[in-house]
Amino acid sequence: MPKRIAILTGGGDCPGLNPAIRGVVLKAHKLGYECVGIQEGWKGMINASAKPIGPDDVRALVGKGGTVLGTSRTNPYKKDGGVPAVLETFKKLNLHALVAMGGEDTLGVANKLYKEHKVNVVGVPKTMDNDLDATDYTFGFDTAATLAMEAAERLADTGRSHRRIMVLEVMGRHAGWVALYTAIGAGADYLCLPERPVDVEDMCAKLKTAHAARNVALVVASEAVDIPGEKKEEQLDEFGHMILKDRGVAERLTKLIETRTGIETRSAVIGHMQRGGPPTLFDRILGTRVGVKAADLIHEGKFGHMTALKGDAVVAVSLEAATAKLKTVTPGWLKFSDDLL
Repeated sequence: MPKRIAILTGGGDCPGLNPAIRGVVLKAHKLGYECVGIQEGWKGMINASAKPIGPDDVRALVGKGGTVLGTSRTNPYKKDGGVPAVLETFKKLNLHALVAMGGEDTLGVANKLYKEHKVNVVGVPKTMDNDLDATDYTFGFDTAATLAMEAAERLADTGRSHRRIMVLEVMGRHAGWVALYTAIGAGADYLCLPERPVDVEDMCAKLKTAHAARNVALVVASEAVDIPGEKKEEQLDEFGHMILKDRGVAERLTKLIETRTGIETRSAVIGHMQRGGPPTLFDRILGTRVGVKAADLIHEGKFGHMTALKGDAVVAVSLEAATAKLKTVTPGWLKFSDDLL
């Protein structure tokens, strides 16, 4: 009887997950394993919710957005009896190994299970935020930033027609990579990142100058930016992270800019549209590569590791290193953006 590999996708969905699932399943099949798909992330591991998933189920997934396995932000370490239930599911489903696809939270759980219980687990880095420190890029980021860039360009077009300042709010949680790439790629006039507080005086002065020259000015703002002088009570999720859905960054910046500059200002929030839709070619290839590598790591017995893109190579890095710290925008990148914006 072939050994069984389980696959789960946790946290927020993003383009590239289905190609990664496909990569694991196709390579595992060639290596002689069978696969099951855990439903809705760690929630499915707690509830032993799984379905068989084979080559015929995944061949057409390479261009599909989202995740066919479903996902959740469930943290077994925050659920009463959650971890024992996960360990029991391993036995109940007769699993040889688990491939956990996710960001710092999902992989943080995987790392703890490996360290504390020696669970045969391999990680696959997934986050549109690109904030995992041990890999150069995560799949989902390229698609999200490309979509945001196109939205920013469209926003600037309508702003120019109406002689307005336009503000685009993008996702990215506490790392400003999506906002950074969007602003540079779209030729924005100002960039607001969570890595540094918004300099209101500097922002408004530069926007007035840009608007006077071109009849439009564009701001790209990350959803987690800190606007000086404002305080809001924040709610936390099961992983202890701020819930960002009701922060209203774009609306607050719009009112502030219009008041300070006297120029009509409008905003748009791209929101969860960044998470859906077909992955770009880059994310299709990267997702597939890290999925295939995950199956290889299981076959080699290299548990407690994550697949990572380093330069042009997909390599194994420890889950410990992958989840040790958040990868935020570095001073070098901040200087680069300041040279352009």
